[in-house]
Amino acid sequence: MTPTQDYLEKCRHIADIVAKQEPLIVKAAQWFSKTILAGRMVHMFASGHSRILVEEMWPRYGSFPGFNPIVELSLTFHNLVVGANGQRQAMFLENTTGFAGRILRNFDVSPDDCAIVISSSGCNIVPVEMAELFQQRKVKVVAIVTKQHAEKSKSKRGDGKKLSDFADLVLDTGAPVGDAMVHIDGLDTPVAPGSSIGGILIVNTLKAELAKLLTDAGHPPKVLTAAVIAGEKRAAELFESAYDEHAHRLARLFENIGRK
Repeated sequence: MTPTQDYLEKCRHIADIVAKQEPLIVKAAQWFSKTILAGRMVHMFASGHSRILVEEMWPRYGSFPGFNPIVELSLTFHNLVVGANGQRQAMFLENTTGFAGRILRNFDVSPDDCAIVISSSGCNIVPVEMAELFQQRKVKVVAIVTKQHAEKSKSKRGDGKKLSDFADLVLDTGAPVGDAMVHIDGLDTPVAPGSSIGGILIVNTLKAELAKLLTDAGHPPKVLTAAVIAGEKRAAELFESAYDEHAHRLARLFENIGRK
C-alpha cells in the first residue's frame, strides 16, 4: 500500500466513525435549531489548528448565519511559526488559566445559546475553561474531540478535568492517538494527521442537518452561494442578507454587556 492509499483508507475509516454518530449529530442540530430560531447564536471556539473547524462552519460557501466564530488570533495565528506572534507563544497562551474568561467577557451569553468547543486532545486549559464557563451560564456545550487521543492525553489543569467533563454532548473526529496516521518505513514518527478530516465531516453534517431543520420550521437559512450556482444577482443578495443577519444577531451579544 502506498502512503496515499494508506492515508485515504484511514480517512474512509474516519468517515465510518462519523457516520455511526449520526444520532448525536442530529441531537446537536436540534439544539442549534432552537437557538437560531430564537434569534440567538451558536458560539464556536477553538485554539490551535482546531480553528480550521470554526471557520469551516461560518462564514464560507455553503454556510449560513447563526454562528458566532470566536477566533482569538493570539491562540491561532500560526503562519509566522517563530519570532513575534510565533507558535511557542500561542501554545503557551492556550494553557493560561483565566484567559477564556477574558475572551468570553466580550459577549452577553444567554441560556438560549449553544456552543461548540473544539480541541483534539481535550486537555488544553483555555478550551476546557471555555466549555466550563459556557456550562456555568446554562449554555449547552457540544465538544468535538479525538476520543482515542483525548483518553491517552493528560489534562493541563490541576484538577485533571478535560473538555469532555464540561460537555453535554461529545463528538469524536475518529483520528488515532497522536493524530498522525501514516507510518513510513525508516521514519520513526507517523505523518499526515486525520482529526481535521473527521472534524470537517462533523461540522458539515451538523450544518446539513441544521439547514433541514430550519427549512422545515419555515425559516430557510440564507446560504452563502457561488454565483455559478445561484446567478450573480441572487448570490450577491444572499451574501448581503446573510452578513446583515449575522450583524444583527451579533449585536444582541453586545447590547447588555456590563449590565446586571
